[in-house]
Amino acid sequence: MPSTRSTSTSTTANPWILSVNDLVQSPGNMRTVEGIWPAPDALSVPLFGIQQGADVDVELRLESVHEGILVSGQVTADANGECSRCLDPLHETLVVPVQELFLYEPEGDEEDQPLVQRDTVDVEPVVRDSVVPSLPFQPVCRDDCQGLCGQCGIRLDEAPEGHHHEQVDPRWAALAAFASEQDTDDTGLEEKTSDHETEER
Repeated sequence: MPSTRSTSTSTTANPWILSVNDLVQSPGNMRTVEGIWPAPDALSVPLFGIQQGADVDVELRLESVHEGILVSGQVTADANGECSRCLDPLHETLVVPVQELFLYEPEGDEEDQPLVQRDTVDVEPVVRDSVVPSLPFQPVCRDDCQGLCGQCGIRLDEAPEGHHHEQVDPRWAALAAFASEQDTDDTGLEEKTSDHETEER
């Protein structure tokens, strides 16, 4: 099978758009592409992901088939975020497989089909669709992380044994506030009465 190797095949300022003019309508031909490209946006979930512009190590194979261009390989990048329980910083190196067939002509009525356009393929959406589902929506620093105390914010993993706070039943909170106000009013009334009696004397 004829093949070539290159480090860049982009014909635009966007490295994620690759020229395939040497592969179009040439079944059996293939080429490998390797490079370090800046991460596009939206490679993340709320608490974890690859920062826009960070280095992404790309290793792809572009293969010409009868229906279009088959792109396969993997991307490697550092992802950062914070634990969803204790908010400690997280760091992980992701290795995500990528595979997509870019068609010469759309099939059926399905929208957003990856297509070969003007002898190029845009692999950015394919990489995004591969990376984002692989990210944990609620990342944790470790499976048994206890998180933070909801009352004082201390890390429960570092809290002294028996750490707890008195819990007031919210159903009684309003009554307690009313009783406190009533005590204050009664005290004020007693003081006024006492002052009045003193003046009379």
